[in-house]
Amino acid sequence: MASCGEPSRSPEATAEDVPAGLTAEEYADLRPRIDSHHRYRVGPGQCSSLLAQRIRAPAAAVWSVVRRFDSPQVYKHFIRSCAISGGAGEEIRPGCLREVSVISGLPASTSTERLDVLDEDRRVSGFTIVGGEHRLRNYRSVTTVDELRGGGGQIRAVVLESYIVDVPEGNTEEDTRLFADTAMM
Repeated sequence: MASCGEPSRSPEATAEDVPAGLTAEEYADLRPRIDSHHRYRVGPGQCSSLLAQRIRAPAAAVWSVVRRFDSPQVYKHFIRSCAISGGAGEEIRPGCLREVSVISGLPASTSTERLDVLDEDRRVSGFTIVGGEHRLRNYRSVTTVDELRGGGGQIRAVVLESYIVDVPEGNTEEDTRLFADTAMM
């Protein structure tokens, strides 16, 4: 689900509303979570997106990896390294910073990111990019992990990642979204 300009507030979901990676039924189950954590007021010159990924594992197992603000390279393959500001042993909590180095070939080299939320009980994390060598400005992201039962009672986790970002001068919304979506998943 991508958005530019003012987001739709319709209570009825259309096929366009259902994020890639979710069925209409899954979207209906997750809609309260999406509405509370993954909706943004998108203004002129901004874009946002919501991506979903299903994983055949319990949500608790997936959360144990996704929650690691100090080790995003474990699940984000474009990240070369990550260091928490202040050195090893620093407690991971909202307000802490990480310095991320990305692999070559991307139109970025580093990113400084602030952890905004880390809610263990609700499995929600979020960060804001506050610096670095890249073109993403005013980037905020939220990740949630939920558990759904599939056919035959199979348990699977659904990771939802959303963001809002300014569209850099000289770029289109589509170019910005393509880069940010690629970096998210």
